[in-house]
Amino acid sequence: MNKTVLNVMKVLFVVVIIIFAANFFLADPAKNNYDQGDSTDTLRVIEPKNYFSLENQLVTTMLSRYHYKRFTLDDSLSSIIFDQYLENLDRSKVYFYSTDIDRLEKERYSFDDYLLEGNIQPFFDIFNLYEERLIERMNYVDTILVQGFDFTINDSLEIDRINSNWVTSTEEMDRLWNERIKNDALNLSLSGKTEDEIVSNLSKRYDNFTRALYQYNSEDVFQLAMDTYTTSIDPHTNYFSPITSENFRIDMSLSLEGIGARLMTEDGYTKVIEIIPGGPAFKSKQLNVDDRIIAVAQGDDGEFEDVVGWRITDVVQLIRGPKETTVRLQILRATDGVLAKPEEIILVRDKVKLEEQAAKSKVIEINNNDIPYRIGIITIPKFYTDFGGAQNGDADAKSTVTDVKKLLEDLKQESVDGVVIDLRNNGGGALSEAIDVTGLFIEKGPVVQVKDSRESVEVDSDIDPSIIYDGPLAVLVNRFSASASEIFAAAIQDYGRGIIVGEQTYGKGTVQHLIDLNQVSRNSTNKFGQLKLTIAKYYRINGGSTQRLGVIPDITFPSYTDPQEFGESSQISALPWDKINPANYKLVSNLSELLPMLLSSSEKRRSNDPEFQYLKEDIQEYKISKNQKYLSLNEAVRKQKKEDDDEKEFQRENERRKLKGLNLLEKGEVPEKSDEENDIFLTETAMIVTDMISLPEGITKIR
Repeated sequence: MNKTVLNVMKVLFVVVIIIFAANFFLADPAKNNYDQGDSTDTLRVIEPKNYFSLENQLVTTMLSRYHYKRFTLDDSLSSIIFDQYLENLDRSKVYFYSTDIDRLEKERYSFDDYLLEGNIQPFFDIFNLYEERLIERMNYVDTILVQGFDFTINDSLEIDRINSNWVTSTEEMDRLWNERIKNDALNLSLSGKTEDEIVSNLSKRYDNFTRALYQYNSEDVFQLAMDTYTTSIDPHTNYFSPITSENFRIDMSLSLEGIGARLMTEDGYTKVIEIIPGGPAFKSKQLNVDDRIIAVAQGDDGEFEDVVGWRITDVVQLIRGPKETTVRLQILRATDGVLAKPEEIILVRDKVKLEEQAAKSKVIEINNNDIPYRIGIITIPKFYTDFGGAQNGDADAKSTVTDVKKLLEDLKQESVDGVVIDLRNNGGGALSEAIDVTGLFIEKGPVVQVKDSRESVEVDSDIDPSIIYDGPLAVLVNRFSASASEIFAAAIQDYGRGIIVGEQTYGKGTVQHLIDLNQVSRNSTNKFGQLKLTIAKYYRINGGSTQRLGVIPDITFPSYTDPQEFGESSQISALPWDKINPANYKLVSNLSELLPMLLSSSEKRRSNDPEFQYLKEDIQEYKISKNQKYLSLNEAVRKQKKEDDDEKEFQRENERRKLKGLNLLEKGEVPEKSDEENDIFLTETAMIVTDMISLPEGITKIR
């Protein structure tokens, strides 16, 4: 751990731990006071507890003293908190009326004063109004279901209402909800449900919405308020209530037995926010970040249970189960946009083992211009280390650098011509390991700079002069490569040690620590929560920050993800990109003259590769779909779209098989594909490495 972080820890006088935390809260279900017979008679008002005022002021004190960003809690920040809180409650603008917002607008520039005073009542007042409006809508759902649905009418649904106006009348709100429920019903109809099954399914779904709402308690609302406050300063600064902190700790251990995915709730859907390396979801490659889970079934033939509207804790409990048992999920793929069709995937639960998260290698055979090459592939799912084993002097303690060093030595024994380091979906991990792994490819020198809130800069370096591998090198990244992964890729790029290939990375260039508020308070009567606080910022050795910008590849592959819509740069409150003085380092190679030729060769190959052309078509269709403002509610139109998509994929698969000399598929036949066959990005990256070897100029070494 670098000296800057240690100094901050001493200043705080608290025990802090590094965590990789998800931006969602988990709370034990409160006792349900909801009488489904008549919810309007059981509306309750949630009130803050007396000690919340003290805890709020404690959070404000810690933020103002120790957060990296020197912010002022003023009217400007109050306005951001106001907008963010409303968005957290009603992102799609389907509960509040414009008259509600007009009334609340009077408070827009008062939240700074409230927070400084320790007055969190206004947050509760807004939440109670939200609860009232949501119950009104849930009661109206029954009216819609009784009326039934006509899927022959050319109605349409406004897909994303985040930039729409607030609803002005009950009639407009009713029409909006008629369209929403009709779309839900049409999706079920298209998946083969009968009319009775549709009504039953939707009735249960929206009962779940109501039930989940009535499980909210005072601690939940306080956490929502405080987390809105903290994330308005910086998206990686979060407040965790006591029960959330405990559930998160439990989840960190229990999540290691299940499917290996972290989830959050968004607009009533359960969304995947992380695939844990080594877990069933990771190994199956069937589930991806941003996919939405809409139903869960147990075993090979269990009945699917709709989970739209469920609390995240209940969904997690349904998905989690004993090792070697089967769970089936119905998902909506993120890459399919608004026209996503329910798709069933099957996963076998298992424990996520450290050895399965470890770096792995393989050798692939590549032919470039009739010349055969052997390219070593090292995949690093995360940067890991066994801190406990190392402290106890365990010579066999697992670490990324130990494993990668051995893999490189093994690959050299196999006489590989070049190496690819695959960091796709590597969300980071131990920074010290990223530094040490960088050292396997360079002589000793700086790898990353860390600046704290006092403008103090520490340079973390590789101090081992030995080089394990000095041959042709490429690093493959994508938008989900973040934090420590970006430090490694940036260092390789800055030294000119290898080329970076793939997508622009996530852009998380900040450092967080978790502070137990109980340990900085003299109050022993009440149990406080914890604060995850941004305390420092990473910088490349060339002086530029990885914050927001990430690492831009030397050769960029086509991608579904838009940096402005996913990643650090999409977060309104994300800290800005900036730069400091570069560290003192010496280039290993000058690749500037080689890169244009590598790019030209890669582009030529991709333009002649049917798979890359299919990918470009799919990305274009996805962007059109994503920008589509309205979705047809006519069943015939939607069915035709589905049939066209299925026919297109069928024809594509037969085109592939024809090129490979395989038998063509019959209608309804499903092809089997291996992971290697589908990984066009890895294959092309390996081809780029062979170009590095074969081009006449080769790699220019700095003497």
